[in-house]
Amino acid sequence: MRLERVAFRYRRRDPWVFRDVTVSLPEGSVTEVTGHNGAGKSTLLRVMAGLRRPRAGAVKDRPARVGYAPERFPVDQPFSVRAYLGHMAAIRRVPAAACDVWAERLSFDHLLDVRLSELSKGSAQKIGLAQALMADPELLILDEPFAGLDAATRDSLPELISEFASRGSTVVVSDHQRCIEAMPGVDRLHVANGTVTALSSEGASHWTVLEVEVPEDEADTLETKLRADGYRVRRREQ
Repeated sequence: MRLERVAFRYRRRDPWVFRDVTVSLPEGSVTEVTGHNGAGKSTLLRVMAGLRRPRAGAVKDRPARVGYAPERFPVDQPFSVRAYLGHMAAIRRVPAAACDVWAERLSFDHLLDVRLSELSKGSAQKIGLAQALMADPELLILDEPFAGLDAATRDSLPELISEFASRGSTVVVSDHQRCIEAMPGVDRLHVANGTVTALSSEGASHWTVLEVEVPEDEADTLETKLRADGYRVRRREQ
């Protein structure tokens, strides 16, 4: 899939969220989208998924089967988990049994008869993942998929992402939780100030180590901000 000189803004007189984005996303690749809150990461993901049309440029060779999990799964729907996933399976033309497969794999089989509006954030996140994964997508886009997940599911998700990539799926992820940071071969796109910059995993030789000392009570906040802005952070052991 390719983005060729893609630009997006919400209305004609609005500022551009991003402009002149040209990037290729090969089959079997995993790409992390980084940037601070409000930079336009989610908008870029929705354009990639086909949920937003670019104002200029084009998205070419988007695969037919797209799985998209939003940052916040919309629980204000009058369905049980089972009914919702069954409906999504019918739309995606996959067997209804796919719901049970993903319910077991993501450990929410005990929630199948619970109404969506009664789910916790973490449980709702699992339903969002299941509907994105059930059709064996060729393009898988995950917007902050780790937020709110229980530890076991959070730890298993990078392996699941690798599994889809190994089968040839193109995977794009935004991840403030830093859960795919250690995955090998991950490419990165950094969104900032209306631009999208490719930071290939093969470009590590162009990075420089900068050592900074900060007050202990500010370390976590600064680390989170630096990672969100696309920098790599290693904290020295005391």
